[in-house]
Amino acid sequence: MGIAMPSSAASAQAAPTAALPDFTGIVQKNAPAVVHVEAKYSARRPKNSAGTPIQGMDPGQAEIFRRFFGMPMFPSPEEQAHTSLGSGFIISSDGYILTNNHVVDHADVVTVRLQDRRTLTAKVVGTDPTYDIALLKVNAGGSLPTVTIGDSRQLKPGQWVLAIGSPFGFDYTVTQGIVSAVGRSLGAGDQPSTSFIQTDVPINRGNSGGPLFNLQGQVVGINSQIYSDTGGYQGIAFSIPIDLVMNAVDQLKTKGYVTRGMLGVEIKPIDDDVVKALKLGSAKGAIVVSVTPDSAAQKAGLQSGDIILAYNGHDIVQGSDLPPLVAMTKPGTSVPVEIMRDGSEKTLNATIGTMPRNGNAASELGKAAPSGGSNALGLTVQNLDSATRSQLGLRPGEGVAIGDITGPVAAQAGLQQGDVILMVNQKKVGSVEAFRAATAGIKPGDTVLLLVRRGDSNNFIALTVPSGKDE
Repeated sequence: MGIAMPSSAASAQAAPTAALPDFTGIVQKNAPAVVHVEAKYSARRPKNSAGTPIQGMDPGQAEIFRRFFGMPMFPSPEEQAHTSLGSGFIISSDGYILTNNHVVDHADVVTVRLQDRRTLTAKVVGTDPTYDIALLKVNAGGSLPTVTIGDSRQLKPGQWVLAIGSPFGFDYTVTQGIVSAVGRSLGAGDQPSTSFIQTDVPINRGNSGGPLFNLQGQVVGINSQIYSDTGGYQGIAFSIPIDLVMNAVDQLKTKGYVTRGMLGVEIKPIDDDVVKALKLGSAKGAIVVSVTPDSAAQKAGLQSGDIILAYNGHDIVQGSDLPPLVAMTKPGTSVPVEIMRDGSEKTLNATIGTMPRNGNAASELGKAAPSGGSNALGLTVQNLDSATRSQLGLRPGEGVAIGDITGPVAAQAGLQQGDVILMVNQKKVGSVEAFRAATAGIKPGDTVLLLVRRGDSNNFIALTVPSGKDE
């Protein structure tokens, strides 16, 4: 004999279920604009996808945090020819498609498959490794369905989001979750110009490059990275904010690359010690460590010790808020920078400069990368702090990290962002200055032997500088 439940209790139990969102309308409307991406490679695929370990990460797991489709460390020849699978989405009816750069980077042939099962060859119009985005173009012979672009700045932790993509090649798989955090910085060595959206949406290999939707059916991000020690989903995924992406799309269309704004300061977050020493009311803002000579910051009057409180009308709550705002500012634009100096607030006006395309954004907001032999080798380097060295199992004063891959020499050798260079031609290097000195005499036709550490493995890699004009 059943027991009757009071109507009030039944309503209370039913209420949470009734409040859950129904995603079917979003999927039906947007799935036709999501595509499956295949990138084919006939030889070694140059990569720069392994980031410097996140602070606090187990030192033995340098590849825990990695992009989808990251190659095994120092791949064997039989692993070099392969096909990468990813996702993408159509942003204009004439065939422009967005995906991740690491899905199609250096591919020989890129194809996309539409929901109606048509397979089309895609042209890579432009790529941007820093933002990890790529713009593709297909000719479908007619108007294509498109997604609606939303405003990622309106996202808040706790909001529902969903992804549509091709995990492990299973096309049009839908997964859902919530926004776990916004403005997430992934450490000084990994894309400081990007503040990621963190979600708990189940994401796996093949989702990379696919869209992240809000409940209004608008794209608010590109699914890009996971945090995992297995290579599969473990509850933490990261998406690139769509506002940042769309800021770069027009440049990719017209130039094939992205130009970023440069302020010319090195900043640090404000910790409790700074708050106490300067008698601040809170830890909000970013403190200026140094100012690049002849930069926008210096011309505006910024000084070491200034605390940046707001940039172009946007409050700087934490240090990681500033780099994306500066990077998205069109060079030549005059913006107000609100600072605190000696306990008093004031506003300076800075005319934003242009970040060099080979600039090392990993260390600061727009300071150019060290020059010298690193340019010929096609890479930039940065100093390691003591915490990172400890995580990597290195001794004090040992090694420099690759900040970015800027040319074909390093790329073709398989070097990656975040690799640690321990020796140059059997000479130990423990600082940017030491690396510059060791590579200063490199000239076209020279071969350089590097001792490189990735994760907990060391390997010697030889780089030969082309005898012709550097690319």
